[in-house]
Amino acid sequence: MMKLRWLRAPGIFRRFFPNLIWRYSSTAKKVYLTFDDGPIPESTLWTLNMLKEKKIKATFFCVGDNVRKYPELFQQIIEEGHAVGNHTYNHLKGWSVSTKQYLDNVKKAAEVIPSNLFRPPYGQIKRAQAKQLISEYKIIMWDVLTGDYRKDISPEECLSDALKAVRPGSIISFHNNLKAEKNMRFSVPLLIDELKLQGYKFDVCQ
Repeated sequence: MMKLRWLRAPGIFRRFFPNLIWRYSSTAKKVYLTFDDGPIPESTLWTLNMLKEKKIKATFFCVGDNVRKYPELFQQIIEEGHAVGNHTYNHLKGWSVSTKQYLDNVKKAAEVIPSNLFRPPYGQIKRAQAKQLISEYKIIMWDVLTGDYRKDISPEECLSDALKAVRPGSIISFHNNLKAEKNMRFSVPLLIDELKLQGYKFDVCQ
């Protein structure tokens, strides 16, 4: 059976939400590595150690309740020079809740995540929700959705497909959750090494 994969959001989504950031300037060979859903000890600590070894910075879109549970790990992300962003307090699906519920949850997360960056979990956000948030946040989506969380994708496929999709200005989405652990740990170090060989630099979202 053919595996349906959207490494990039369909163009209609991007046109529907033109004020969201899907990709940065393509004038330089620069990419933006991002990690969603943490911090959790099982994944985030490994990620931080790997990034330190590779001497690059990334952006972590954190779930507020995880920050509450692991404040020292969240502080480590900041102290090591990475950027952080709000990923709601309870990893809410924007399409499934009211705008008020969503905004209240983002506001609750903001109490423990000092950042003007926001990424909607699952990429799900209503226009009314985005309209309210855009005055306070830069809403960061992605140019390459690696699918590291998918059980029907092998680590090798995850890496290969991501490398094919990367281009100058790409925002690359990985995850710090248990579902993504196997594919993420395999793919990220090799992706970093290959992109460096291709002349890419890494930067944080801002």
